[in-house]
Amino acid sequence: MSARSDTLAAMRREYATRGLRRAELAADPFAQFRAWFDTAAAAELPEPNAMTLSTADAAGQVTSRTVLLKHWDAEGFVFFTNYGSLKARQIAENPRVSLLFTWIPQERQIAITGRAEKTSASISDEYFRARPRTSQLGARASAQSCPVESRAVLEAQFAEERARFAEGEVARPEGWGGYRVVPGTIEFWQGSASRLHDRFRYTRAQEPAWKIERLSP
Repeated sequence: MSARSDTLAAMRREYATRGLRRAELAADPFAQFRAWFDTAAAAELPEPNAMTLSTADAAGQVTSRTVLLKHWDAEGFVFFTNYGSLKARQIAENPRVSLLFTWIPQERQIAITGRAEKTSASISDEYFRARPRTSQLGARASAQSCPVESRAVLEAQFAEERARFAEGEVARPEGWGGYRVVPGTIEFWQGSASRLHDRFRYTRAQEPAWKIERLSP
């Protein structure tokens, strides 16, 4: 191996938490998610609502990127984006997606698999109105995932939208809105000693019940 490979192979830290036991889990995965998310937020971790969204097209080509969770409830996990973006085009071809929350300081991950579906226009409108004005203008100015000639062109498009909406509310673009990921499985991963990590997977059985299984690390 090269010197750099040797260095990477030596990068290892022992997980120090006491692990996770079945008796500590809530029966409902959304209640368990709330407990872990609240702990991450209270610890003031950077962007605790950041999650990796993986999508695939009809041919099976997978892409991943970080998006921000903006709402969640018993129906699923919601994020917002441009409906012309690569992620949206892939979701249109294949709605099966995954989400991954990684909170390294707490030695925790939550992995979610499910189907993405568009939220209602009213939900998209409500969130769009709550965004900072500059973010609203940015959503209008950017044709997300499409090539752009230069930064100057992008800034000119932003200036054009700012002039167009110099007064009054900024209108939500028709091609921008929310997706809800309706989960089929939610897995909670807690680091533990000797790489014997604790993994518990909730699988949707018969609503509202969930099946809980411990997985080998």
